[in-house]
Amino acid sequence: MISIKKYELQQEEILSAGIDIGTSTTKLVISKFSLMNMAGGMHMPRIEIIHKEVLYRSPIYRTPLLSQTAIDMESVDELVKKEYANAQISPNDIQTGAVIITGETATKQNAQEMVHHLSNHAGEFLVATAGPDLEGIIAAKGSGAYEYSKKTGKVIANIDIGGGTANAAVYKSGKLCGTCTLHIGGRLIEFTGNQIKSISPPIKQLFRQWGLPFSEITAGSIGYRNEMKRLTDFMAAVIARMLKRDLSAADQPLLLGHEPNWQEDIDEIMISGGISECLYQYETGAPRIVKYDDIGEILAASLQECKELAEWKWVKPDETVRATVLGAGTQTTEISGATIHVENRDLPIRNLPVFQVPFGHELKKGLNRMREAVGQALDMFDPQGEGQNFALYITELPYLGFRDVQELAAMILEAIKVKPNPAQPLVIVLESDHAKVLGQTINVQNQEQSIICIDQIRVEHGDYIDIGPLLQTGVVPVVIKTLTFHH
Repeated sequence: MISIKKYELQQEEILSAGIDIGTSTTKLVISKFSLMNMAGGMHMPRIEIIHKEVLYRSPIYRTPLLSQTAIDMESVDELVKKEYANAQISPNDIQTGAVIITGETATKQNAQEMVHHLSNHAGEFLVATAGPDLEGIIAAKGSGAYEYSKKTGKVIANIDIGGGTANAAVYKSGKLCGTCTLHIGGRLIEFTGNQIKSISPPIKQLFRQWGLPFSEITAGSIGYRNEMKRLTDFMAAVIARMLKRDLSAADQPLLLGHEPNWQEDIDEIMISGGISECLYQYETGAPRIVKYDDIGEILAASLQECKELAEWKWVKPDETVRATVLGAGTQTTEISGATIHVENRDLPIRNLPVFQVPFGHELKKGLNRMREAVGQALDMFDPQGEGQNFALYITELPYLGFRDVQELAAMILEAIKVKPNPAQPLVIVLESDHAKVLGQTINVQNQEQSIICIDQIRVEHGDYIDIGPLLQTGVVPVVIKTLTFHH
């Protein structure tokens, strides 16, 4: 990360690495960011990224697996070392970035070990095993859907379809409306020649539900190409029903997690991921490392032929198979406001995911949402209950009087009781200038609770933050490790 003394410099450059280990493919990207102190002279420093450049893109590799349940860590490690050498950089050159394990690879028994191993050997990383919601958000930023929604004000759904999952993220005017993930992807059925090599559990469940002849299809079966097309046609129709928030009981085997949770009607759609590469072939001319021996190309054809999906305008993505890896990186660094409440013994804090709680300028409305918001944050960032901490980002606060601040502090303390590790710091990020008074009020109400409360920072769902030690000026450096847009 950026050391404090470097804030004295007017300009510096940092290197960022993104590594995506997906169900089907693994790839790496090296980017360069130019940072500048935009405040002059005696003013409080404000560091911003003024230029972003992708320096190196690796070829696309088949993700190395030891078995159906384990990643080949040694091969992934060698692959990364080889690509660093090709890019002519060493791990010591990398100050930030992300290792993302996506799709069904995130469920492998050694996925967590793989991420931590890479983070220790490939530079100083933002380390995250992306859950399906987070994966959809990252891909929407890498594909260009997020930026498109900002420019047009339209409601756009990005559907990132890879080997194991289809991750949808819906944006309107740059704001996240909701997410949904389906068991839809190219690797859910694999072939060796004309013989079926493997069938994923959700598809097995679907085939049992459908009865003959599907219920007799197993690993080792030969033929059944017509049935494969019927399956992928069904998958395409399920995506359309998901976009309309109209999934049926028959679709449930393909739903991973929660139902579609946006309220808006979708104007346009964008498709990224490996299946999108089958549609658009952006990688033509690059070495074809990946050979398709699955239902991916059949699924791509079904998407193109689906009448329900044709109801929406399709917007071409900026990136197809590389959307997720290009979505992972660093966008900006900020300095907190001067009126904050922090306990220096808890700093620095690194790799903290952010969950936004909008109050809609109504205190009662926001207070009523607080318990639900903490529950949703736990579902998104700590689904296994392992104690992954997160920051609550409270926005759209109304004017707060003394009693209002007390009420807000009490509700926050009540809401966080469901967290599995109560001893970890309570981290609150505010858009408005209330951090000092809120932090002090929480401290009075519960002196045992460690609190870090900072303000005048703009972040959003899917961002990760680093909070550095307190400076002499009474501010803290905040590194927002958000998602790089590649144009």
